[in-house]
Amino acid sequence: MIQTSRLSVEIGAHEILRGLDLQLPPGRITGLVGESGSGKSMAALAIMGLLPEGMRAEGRVDLDGRNLLDLPERELCRIRGKRIGMIFQEPMTALNPLMTIGDQVAEVLRIHQGLDRKTAQERARDRLDRVGLAAPRFPLTLYPHELSGGQRQRVAIALAIALRPDLLIADEPTTALDVTTQARILDLLKGLVRDEGMALLLITHDLAVVAGIADRVTVMQQGRIVEEGPTETVFREQAHPYTRALFAASTHQPRLVLPTAQPRPLLQVEGAARAYPLPRRGLAAPRETLRAVDGVSFRIDAGESVGLVGESGCGKSTLTRAILGLDPLQGGRILLDGQEIRTGRAMAPELRARMQAVFQDPFGSFDPRWRVEQLVAEPFHLTGLPRDWREQVAEALYEVGIAGDAMRRHIHEFSGGQRQRIAIARALIIRPRLIVLDEAVSALDVRVRAQVLDLLARLRVSHGLSYLFISHDLSVVRRITDRVLVMEKGRIVEAGPTHQVLGQPQHPYTQSLLAATPRIPAAWQAHVPVDGLALAPPAP
Repeated sequence: MIQTSRLSVEIGAHEILRGLDLQLPPGRITGLVGESGSGKSMAALAIMGLLPEGMRAEGRVDLDGRNLLDLPERELCRIRGKRIGMIFQEPMTALNPLMTIGDQVAEVLRIHQGLDRKTAQERARDRLDRVGLAAPRFPLTLYPHELSGGQRQRVAIALAIALRPDLLIADEPTTALDVTTQARILDLLKGLVRDEGMALLLITHDLAVVAGIADRVTVMQQGRIVEEGPTETVFREQAHPYTRALFAASTHQPRLVLPTAQPRPLLQVEGAARAYPLPRRGLAAPRETLRAVDGVSFRIDAGESVGLVGESGCGKSTLTRAILGLDPLQGGRILLDGQEIRTGRAMAPELRARMQAVFQDPFGSFDPRWRVEQLVAEPFHLTGLPRDWREQVAEALYEVGIAGDAMRRHIHEFSGGQRQRIAIARALIIRPRLIVLDEAVSALDVRVRAQVLDLLARLRVSHGLSYLFISHDLSVVRRITDRVLVMEKGRIVEAGPTHQVLGQPQHPYTQSLLAATPRIPAAWQAHVPVDGLALAPPAP
């Protein structure tokens, strides 16, 4: 068993972890849940001996009777990868873009076991086969950029299990994945625990994922464990107020009262088509094409919220780029307020200003060198910078619940939820008609996500906004949209009112998406009143 005893982490006078006791027995899965800043990832880094410079760890992390906190870095390097493996949330940043997937897995084997290149490559092939990247479709010569998000995550898992570690730490391994890919990754992790006899520490904010995979669950708040026990027991009893607040947030329904008005089309997509050439299978083989968007038609009315769902590779991103005027179509057309959307300079700035986007990773979509006031004011390049632009920036930040003193700060000084609010403020600043939200809440913990969904619902009413909400989380789509479009292989296979499509799906593909969606068993959901630590009220 790997365990921590009274594990504490400090930086200066600030205590980040406080007396953490975790037991991680072989062949068992422990879920570690809590909102952002609760200390989940810091606990994993402390176990791995990877704390940032300046942080001090005290207590014990016991492996074979040795306290890992007392070991020198050279000893820890022998343990990392071999005895303890880690899967990070974003595989594209965890993998080396300049090395093939075969070389990256083989490198672990060569460093820790001293294998020659040929033997290491053979073992790497076996590990990649084990995680579902079998030859010949996935040769060792592929690079990370040639794989989808789910496939890259499988490579990261192959790296982490290459030496069959005693403990596998998975830090939000499925956050950015669609529901079917997520289900396959979770099944893979369960199979690895069963077959390899390893312990798995699963860090996640998704309570439904924990319900479906974990044997035990530990709830963290502000660096402390506030509740822990068998998963079903914790879910049924919810003994601590903070646990009850997390469960309330996971099922939170934004309150929305829309004015009744005659539907008027805002965005019209008519027969949109886009295809890409595929690599030839041989020298004499004909060139095939991938129809990423294949005759898609739909409309979004003024003031309406429409969801677009489907697994990775179904064409959502290609269609979204065309709607935003970033990629051209090869067939059909897209109209906004009756004007055709074109790409590049052919699209008038005043038309482009009627549309804005909020992306999944706000940190990646902001220039880290700019102050917040410059970031939020950036869309003014489409309409001209007004004299009172600072006052307008302050007003936009106030609307999303960010204090005015944030204007002079940089984006790295904010939490994930605050960054997403700033991204929404940037989208609002020029008063667009349509906002495209691309996985805008998928990386947020349940309490912050509930607050952001409340904010979006309130802004939709106060500003008369329309939303195109792209997400793989069907529970979020159910709560924030009026209608939903289901996309498979470039086509819309089912469309209709959200409650109807997600409540009584007719198409087999929609049924498969719903079947893959993790759920908390109804019998486990205790109807306990939330007290003391309920959701923070929406910002004024």
